[in-house]
Amino acid sequence: MTAAHLRTPGGPRRLLGAVAAAVAFSLVSAAPAQADGIRARQWALETLHTEEAWRTTKGEGITVAVLDTGVDDRHPDLAGSVLPTKDLIGFGAERGDRAWARHGTAMAGIIAGHGHGPGRDEGVLGIAPEARILPVRVILEGADPARSKARKTRGTALALGIRWAADNGADVINLSLGDDSESAHPDAGEDAAVQYALAKGAVVVASAGNGGEKGDHISYPAAYPGVIAVAAVDRYGTHASFSTRRWYATVSAPGVDVVIADPDRRYYEGWGTSAASAFVSGAVALVRAAHPRLTPAQIKRLLAATARGGPKNGRDDSTGYGIVDPAAAIEQGGRPVRGDTDPETASGRGHRGQYFGSGPEGPPGQSRGGWLAPVTGGLGALLLVAAVVLWRGGRRA
Repeated sequence: MTAAHLRTPGGPRRLLGAVAAAVAFSLVSAAPAQADGIRARQWALETLHTEEAWRTTKGEGITVAVLDTGVDDRHPDLAGSVLPTKDLIGFGAERGDRAWARHGTAMAGIIAGHGHGPGRDEGVLGIAPEARILPVRVILEGADPARSKARKTRGTALALGIRWAADNGADVINLSLGDDSESAHPDAGEDAAVQYALAKGAVVVASAGNGGEKGDHISYPAAYPGVIAVAAVDRYGTHASFSTRRWYATVSAPGVDVVIADPDRRYYEGWGTSAASAFVSGAVALVRAAHPRLTPAQIKRLLAATARGGPKNGRDDSTGYGIVDPAAAIEQGGRPVRGDTDPETASGRGHRGQYFGSGPEGPPGQSRGGWLAPVTGGLGALLLVAAVVLWRGGRRA
């Protein structure tokens, strides 16, 4: 797979923005913000009605696998909430390098950041602050010099990572990554891995793609059946222009001006459907904690049925069924929801069997044989392409 298309938002509204390639952040000077200024900028938490959802649960007991570039388990906003990393790459940048775990740490913070300091009132607060993060390293950062090496090899890290997460306690699998290039195509092994995870009871969430102004090419793994594909909206609930418009969009979530944590102990502001996917994975963690018996398919239908601000006709390709609302989903719980709201069947345009094979040979959970070749050159993380320094505190990594 080729790297996903990325763009940098422009215009006067983005005066603090900075260009970045892939998932490498370029920085510009900014006046340091007070610690509580970080929370004030986290508009997404209010938009998603998290305070209402937290009256029931904050995600305790739920494990969210973050298949990404790695996660900084020493970050003060995540310390104590990150399980040991499963590295399916085996080379590339390491802790302390600039091109290490930036994207994955950002996603983990959106999902389960718990802040730090007295009363934990400083830093990033995630949507499910009591959930655990299970990092699975399946891609490299865009600025990692090893990407040139990885591009020479096509691997199966993503498929193996999905299976490994499902076999090792993941209740939710977040895929803030994908391929939405012109040459993007379904992969039988990846599709089989997704179906394996769903059958094991893991909810799979993926970013819809950042190709909204680049032709709206289909993005994988978002387009695989059963995946909760997430589009991005801004603070006004308007579809973000960069967010891919496709039949597989299930729901939408904040993806513009999102505050994120970084291994360098600074905070940034960025955009992308990667962030939107992470918000929905956190929302799913809350729903699973409140209603642990719901299946992945039931949770997908529940999120669609309880989404807010949906289109007049019920659904469209820009925002799916509307903005995810974990509080409403928790309240609805296991009660019946309207119809079959899965866009794969409702639209009649979902992929059919001829597009996918039977997946890797051998028993469930095993690869086709031999050790994997890294997929890093193939998958571009769909994030947060523009970034701004908001505040710097604590020590450098």
